[in-house]
Amino acid sequence: MNDMHHDRKPEVNASPNDLSPENLAAIGTGHITYIKALRSEDVARIFPQAPALQPGLDLFALLAADGTPILLTDSREAAVANAAEHDMVTVSVH
Repeated sequence: MNDMHHDRKPEVNASPNDLSPENLAAIGTGHITYIKALRSEDVARIFPQAPALQPGLDLFALLAADGTPILLTDSREAAVANAAEHDMVTVSVH
């Protein structure tokens, strides 16, 4: 049986103390996302190309592991569904 697995992710052989924040974020690039709750007043900071929004709206941003913005929505469920639709895993960050 062939032991080649094209879908296998590379193993990381380093302790968390050995990884810089940049290297840690790069591990999940393209696969790991997180959701950030934010107010419409804060959207321009993360999505500078977004049009002006009505103040006071509760929104959710889907972000790549490195913080790159992917999606802005008014529903956490929509952000999770979008990640799943694109074969990305959403993780909790605190």
